[in-house]
Amino acid sequence: MCELSKPKFRKKKLGTYPYISVVFSITLALFAIGVFGTLVIYSKELERTVRDNVKIQVYLKNQLTAQQTQNIKKQLQDKNFVTKSNPEKSIAFVSKEEAAQQFIKETGEDFKNFLGENPLRDAYLVKIDQAYHDKVSLSKIKKETEKIQGVFQVYYVENVIDSINENVTKIGLILMGLVALLLLTVVLLINNTVRLALFSQRFIIRSMQLVGAKRWFIQRPFLFQASWHGALAGMLASLLLFGLISIATRRIEDLALLQNTDRLFLLGGSLVMLGIVVAVTSTYRAVAKYLRLSLDELF
Repeated sequence: MCELSKPKFRKKKLGTYPYISVVFSITLALFAIGVFGTLVIYSKELERTVRDNVKIQVYLKNQLTAQQTQNIKKQLQDKNFVTKSNPEKSIAFVSKEEAAQQFIKETGEDFKNFLGENPLRDAYLVKIDQAYHDKVSLSKIKKETEKIQGVFQVYYVENVIDSINENVTKIGLILMGLVALLLLTVVLLINNTVRLALFSQRFIIRSMQLVGAKRWFIQRPFLFQASWHGALAGMLASLLLFGLISIATRRIEDLALLQNTDRLFLLGGSLVMLGIVVAVTSTYRAVAKYLRLSLDELF
């Protein structure tokens, strides 16, 4: 006689739950915040690039000697408002011949033919430190620079700088608000996902409690699994994010100019840490809740 086959039941172990759906949900949530974080990084790099190109045009008087022109440059380099990160590149000399050639190239008209001379002046283009990118400071810089012997006039586009400051402030406030809202949404989403996953473990938790197991002994396997799942989800989200950035950079070449590799790697590491912290915290709270519930409430 054939022995009757006995149905096989898979025993649930403490700390096990449908982790695939948990990792998938956490990965999507972290990927969403990673995409937004990338936009913040690129916007900051764009702001830095724009501010690095804020310059004043220092026009010189005619018929200055080479020594006088060089002395003006040295005096400008000593000013506090000049960008100090790269002093040699912070001040660029543009001769009136170079300015004329650039004008002709851009307009296609040779004004020297009908004027009979070049009315342009030699000039220095001076990069201004970001600490002085406000209306009051730039006005003081203009007056101070025009007092240098040999300087004819100082010019800068006031409206553009005011617009930069105004837009940067608005964009910064909007981004901060959206980051806070998105972060709260991600935390709540991960928390609910973990709580639903642990729902199937509530009776095992109670059984361990009834046989005298300590709270830490019960929580430990859940917290270990949560840390692993959070780290895995963070790494997957980072890989997806870097893949998206790579595709976008190949299609939009100018993005490479705004790419900050160090900050992007820091963002990837932050996603892994965020996944671990939120997953472990949510798991700890969920297990603690089931440990407090009565048997009737568990049903």
